[in-house]
Amino acid sequence: MSTEAAAAGGGEPGRSASSIIADTAMGYHVLRIDAYSLTKCTPTGKCLKSCPFTIGGHRWRLRYYPNGESSDSADCISVYLSLEDAIPKGVSVKTQFQFRFVDEAPLELPVTSDELEKSEHLVADSFAIRCDLVVIKEFRAQEDTAPAPAPATCFVPVPPPSDLCRHLGDLLVTGKGADVVFEVGGETFAAHRCVLAARSPVFSAELFDDAMTKESGATAVIIRVDDMEPQVFEALLYFVYNDDLLPETDKERERRISISMCQHLLVAADRYGLERLKLLCEEKLCGYIDVGTVVIILTLADQHRCKGLKKACLGFLGWPANLREVMATEEFDHLSKSCPSIMKELIAMLGT
Repeated sequence: MSTEAAAAGGGEPGRSASSIIADTAMGYHVLRIDAYSLTKCTPTGKCLKSCPFTIGGHRWRLRYYPNGESSDSADCISVYLSLEDAIPKGVSVKTQFQFRFVDEAPLELPVTSDELEKSEHLVADSFAIRCDLVVIKEFRAQEDTAPAPAPATCFVPVPPPSDLCRHLGDLLVTGKGADVVFEVGGETFAAHRCVLAARSPVFSAELFDDAMTKESGATAVIIRVDDMEPQVFEALLYFVYNDDLLPETDKERERRISISMCQHLLVAADRYGLERLKLLCEEKLCGYIDVGTVVIILTLADQHRCKGLKKACLGFLGWPANLREVMATEEFDHLSKSCPSIMKELIAMLGT
């Protein structure tokens, strides 16, 4: 048929589409390693197995080699996914899987023992690994409806992630429109009452009570903050505007300074009702627990009702070797005299 004839007939070209799709089953298994230091007694090439789990109609286990699967990987921690079912000869099970620390991006392999022991993932001699597994059952063809014209929205790029925090952070840095000034330890910090009130119930009550509203009028309110270091209040304001911890610019900062900042910032977060900041500080302090710090951190956790942090400290003291070293310190002697409730919890835990 000629082109002219087709055009004259007014017919439209046929359109069809199909897709090759995979029938899959997805799931994950979390393997928690408690008493990591004790598992290091396992010889190279020997593994510890997880409980069996089922995904995609098959039974699986994770095999954990504390000192590597072979002599070539003796300085690494090895984790393998193992199919436990008996599969007929010539039959294969198609999978995709990846390992990660819980709530983290996929692991960059290999992970050496030294790297794990220095990382924030090992808390109170414990860490957890998650295995995400996809079992591919079969591929099949599926007929699609005739493709429709591209919608107008395809010409609009996907909006980028929200930059609200960046804009608020810029507002804090410039001080534009600030209507409250805080005096802290000889330093001043300009801020915005509406932002502070939206983030903290304590700031809301303090900055918008009737007396202060009448007194301020159109002028900036000046508030003096006692019992807090300027750098701690600066970190507090940074979180209020940026919803994150103030980044450490000095990477060589001494560890004890970081611990001290976290402790004081946790107290400030509790004082102003900033629960997310309090949890961020708790998480960071968990990574600082050792023989020299556990008593101070435990006392702080008890005073400010930090359940997770307190549990991590008690878990660290639950190991006899750790407890023996801590009991020889002056801090522990002071703890036993000043905090009898903590001692009762510790004794009860050791007795179980």
